[in-house]
Amino acid sequence: MADQIPLYPVRSAAAAAAASQRRAAYYSAAGPGPGADRRGRYQLEDESAHLDEMPLMMSEEGFENDESDYHTLPRARLTRRKRGLEWFVCGGWKFLCTSCCDWLINVCQRKKELKARTVWLGCPEKCEEKHPRNSIKNQKYNVFTFIPGVLYEQFKFFLNLYFLVVSCSQFVPALKIGYLYTYWAPLGFVLAVTIAREAIDEFRRFQRDKEMNSQLYSKLTVRVSIYTCIGLYKVAMVCSMSLLNFPLKRIKSLGKVQVKSSDIQVGDLIIVEKNQRIPSDMVFLRTSEKAGSCFIRTDQLDGETDWKLKVAVSCTQRLPALGDLFSISAYVYAQKPQLDIHSFEGTFTREDSDPPIHESLSIENTLWASTIVASGTVIGVVIYTGKETRSVMNTSNPKNKVGLLDLELNQLTKALFLALVVLSVVMVTLQGFAGPWYRNLFRFLLLFSYIIPISLRVNLDMGKAAYGWMIMKDENIPGTVVRTSTIPEELGRLVYLLTDKTGTLTQNEMVFKRLHLGTVSYGTDTMDEIQSHVFNSYLQVALVRWTESVGLTLVSRDLASMQLKTPSGQVLTYCILQMFPFTSESKRMGIIVRDESTAEITFYMKGADVAMSTIVQYNDWLEEECGNMAREGLRTLVVAKRTLTEEQYQDFESRYSQAKLSIHDRTLKVAAVVESLEREMELLCLTGVEDQLQADVRPTLEMLRNAGIKIWMLTGDKLETATCIAKSSHLVSRTQDIHIFRPVTNRGEAHLELNAFRRKHDCALVISGDSLESSHNTVSQVCLRYYEHELVELACQCPAVVCCRCSPTQKAHIVTLLRQHTRKRTCAIGDGGNDVSMIQAADCGIGIEGKEGKQASLAADFSITQFRHIGRLLMVHGRNSYKRSAALGQFVMHRGLIISTMQAVFSSVFYFASVPLYQGFLMVGYATIYTMFPVFSLVLDQDVKPEMAILYPELYKDLTKGRSLSFKTFLIWVLISIYQGGILMYGALVLFEAEFVHVVAISFTALILTELLMVALTIRTWHWLMVVAEFLSLGCYVASLAFLNEYFGIGRVSFGAFLDVAFITTVTFLWKVSAITVVSCLPLYVLKYLKRKLSPPSYSKLSS
Repeated sequence: MADQIPLYPVRSAAAAAAASQRRAAYYSAAGPGPGADRRGRYQLEDESAHLDEMPLMMSEEGFENDESDYHTLPRARLTRRKRGLEWFVCGGWKFLCTSCCDWLINVCQRKKELKARTVWLGCPEKCEEKHPRNSIKNQKYNVFTFIPGVLYEQFKFFLNLYFLVVSCSQFVPALKIGYLYTYWAPLGFVLAVTIAREAIDEFRRFQRDKEMNSQLYSKLTVRVSIYTCIGLYKVAMVCSMSLLNFPLKRIKSLGKVQVKSSDIQVGDLIIVEKNQRIPSDMVFLRTSEKAGSCFIRTDQLDGETDWKLKVAVSCTQRLPALGDLFSISAYVYAQKPQLDIHSFEGTFTREDSDPPIHESLSIENTLWASTIVASGTVIGVVIYTGKETRSVMNTSNPKNKVGLLDLELNQLTKALFLALVVLSVVMVTLQGFAGPWYRNLFRFLLLFSYIIPISLRVNLDMGKAAYGWMIMKDENIPGTVVRTSTIPEELGRLVYLLTDKTGTLTQNEMVFKRLHLGTVSYGTDTMDEIQSHVFNSYLQVALVRWTESVGLTLVSRDLASMQLKTPSGQVLTYCILQMFPFTSESKRMGIIVRDESTAEITFYMKGADVAMSTIVQYNDWLEEECGNMAREGLRTLVVAKRTLTEEQYQDFESRYSQAKLSIHDRTLKVAAVVESLEREMELLCLTGVEDQLQADVRPTLEMLRNAGIKIWMLTGDKLETATCIAKSSHLVSRTQDIHIFRPVTNRGEAHLELNAFRRKHDCALVISGDSLESSHNTVSQVCLRYYEHELVELACQCPAVVCCRCSPTQKAHIVTLLRQHTRKRTCAIGDGGNDVSMIQAADCGIGIEGKEGKQASLAADFSITQFRHIGRLLMVHGRNSYKRSAALGQFVMHRGLIISTMQAVFSSVFYFASVPLYQGFLMVGYATIYTMFPVFSLVLDQDVKPEMAILYPELYKDLTKGRSLSFKTFLIWVLISIYQGGILMYGALVLFEAEFVHVVAISFTALILTELLMVALTIRTWHWLMVVAEFLSLGCYVASLAFLNEYFGIGRVSFGAFLDVAFITTVTFLWKVSAITVVSCLPLYVLKYLKRKLSPPSYSKLSS
């Protein structure tokens, strides 16, 4: 995979054998199971100094204990660092400006340090610190920053800033060249369109935020009524005595008030009904469910569609009445706000009991914001609000996205400006720096300012709007919405596509496919629908549906018991004694039940084959069948059981209860107790379930791969699930090897693992993104801390990459790493709230409006309804948008260059005078009514038909190289412009004879005809609107010759230099204009014909 990075030579066979033995020991030591101690395999913690000198890409012998070798081996990657003036010129100035701006922003907006907090139940006023408002804010600007912000975003581009300076210069009389409207009208139009567009987008964001912040919730309050004797009250009033001198009776009554989501504070007791969004991060206190627990949907937070079980604090759940929450003195101690959505540490304390009650709080006692209550009604105390909630902390702020084409055009305008300055200096030099040469220099700069056409921005912005309209009107991708109209060309430049799994590639619908009992295998493709029950994963739903289809029906299920109905009609009742939920570390889940009829206690467990293979009794078929099902793309589950005696269970329950009460290392102690039961379990069966894919996912992914787009799958789901979906969707081919990046705990392990990964060739990578920002030394943190560049470089060489267990922030981090290290264009696609950060971090974000809501769709640049629509969106609309904008941009620059060349020739002939060739209206008309419609009609051009672009996605691969708009194509257009401008101006001057007054009419007419013919030369597929635009522009020009003849003379109108209308109807005028036009255009037509014959482009072969 990285063979270009040299390895070290083998020193000796003995050394190689020793190194091989050490490497084998390393890989054999990592046996499955949570109890494996990986630290014992390494003694490299004290060798960090040597690792600094040790290159990553080394052979096995590099780990010989010869310290001298470490210092003699070359580094894996050496880059010469620029210093001094070279560094400043090559981008250092930009770094310094950015650093200064960031420093000023940090000074003005110092972030408050996040701290742990004590939250008293129902008493927000007891909070020691001020906490942020619980409001959602997706707006980019406010009332005061809107205009400055929009203007900054526009004038940070060199093109707009240049024309602002040019327009302002026309207020200086000595520098005035033409009329003010010729400069300010185009600039004002561009700014007006931009401000209007941004205002509409900002208003829509404001409306969405207002809708979310105005949602009403019920808050528990207590009313205190004070009663005393009426007589005493009267005495107090008469004698003006204080009422506090008399005995009072306070009676508290419980009440509810409706509050907006934005008005909720830390410490409030909030009631959330079923199917209602949780407005802020809370600790779960009470529920209407008798079992003291509820289910919530977290798909908008972590992307997982299975319902999560949450348990109320037992102390508050046992209170007789709801109003007793105010009669007790209790508080919650919560850790400081963190990004990790899968963990929480806190305590609940009730002070007014004897002795005080202390309960440890974990993730199962929390209700995070943006999740949905799926069962019952819950009451919680708010602990985090606003920007301190887990959902907001895992969402990045939206950024203003700028397309790569705009950046490239910005670079080209800088090159044009350099040419403008050089040309002006040359003209002043040829004048001999006579008179006020500096004033002449500025006049020449203004005179040749059309080299950089402001109509470029107008045409490109209008083109972007046209592309967006075409996308939304495409009947083949119904429901597609363009939310960001500034980057449609990005769809044609993508190299990396980062996609979510759940709801994006899959439908969230499981189908039971296979059951293997060791000696016989069963399968079915038909499932009967059952009534709605509460389960905590779609996988279990699929299993329950299949069992019902064969006669075994689930009658009821709650936290304490479950009932099954056999085919004979007998009802079996089981008491649920213990449940062990799934964790990413254990990769399995279990349950202990007691049969009510026989009192038999059984421990059932199901989990991934890698976790269960060492737990079950010896067998000879499990590994083989797991491989068979995995190759079919099925998600496998191994089911096993163990029968327990009453004594065994009582002993386990005692140890398990003690472990759960531990404050320190509670998770490890609980896992150790459970593992004591996981021995010699009886293997029952192996099941295979298919997660149904979205329609046409496989051919769409194949199309994208053929187009040269590398696909990464980022999901919050388990490693096994992600791997299965990658195989079933053909993201990873059946015959392709998969390298699962092993967990590492230190730098030495990461070093070895990266070397092992480097030796794999043409294999897909599966890596976990657990705890990217946590304090634990997990695979992502260790590798990104020490070997960020190497890891990303190796991953980019893989045909496919799967990142599992990714939080929303980690998804965005991965996108940012790709953009920074590859400098390629990235696209992120997802359908849930957990994908918003990833979508906003990518160069182009696509949201799918699906089962997980509209949050991703609303935050994306483009919204589609099905994943398969992305194929047509990229292959057809993305390709056309880029090629059309590239052609349009270069032609607009050609239009400015050709008239500037004519002006330069005119000035040089007339003793380098800074006098304009064409007056104000002609200059405005040239860029508008005379050529605008034909030039803008290029947005309708296409090189191949849409069906052909989809059939041959390889055509898309050429776009990523940027050949449609490059310095090479730009220089070709510059040469064409110089040639045509010179021919037009010199031809008019040579052929004018005695009619010098008609040189403007002759040259300008030839210029208009040349531009119309050049548009025809550029077009590859004619559209009827293109023909209309050509003849409409020609008609407008002919009419202006007759009715606006005062603008076609030499000099100003006040001098009486008018065009003789009769002259334009003479044969002399017609043949002179025709001759000049033919000489300027015919060679280009001949060259185009020869190029098509000798070196035809790829699309022309398909078209023929």
